[in-house]
Amino acid sequence: MNLRRDVFQAIADPTRRAILLLVASQSMTAGAIAANFNTARPTVSKHLQILIECELLEPEQNGREIYYHLNPKNLMEIANFIEPFRKLWDDRFNKLETIMKNYKSKA
Repeated sequence: MNLRRDVFQAIADPTRRAILLLVASQSMTAGAIAANFNTARPTVSKHLQILIECELLEPEQNGREIYYHLNPKNLMEIANFIEPFRKLWDDRFNKLETIMKNYKSKA
């Protein structure tokens, strides 16, 4: 039985989403990440571990430090799931826009 968490469990937590946003632009150490939160460092470490298990973050040893960086490939699972919903809402907003334009031209 595979107990690996999935990406949706990982992004369900707002702290983990914030961590992903932090490392999206640059790799960071656990200490640098933790400095952005008002929680104990072990709590941030647990969040990092979950993100690693879900393969959304990749640790990379650089000398004595471990830097965490985003694994965008696994974010595609989330994007692929959301895409049909985005298309659905785009279609609905486009229909609403057409109705509003027709209503304004008649007024």
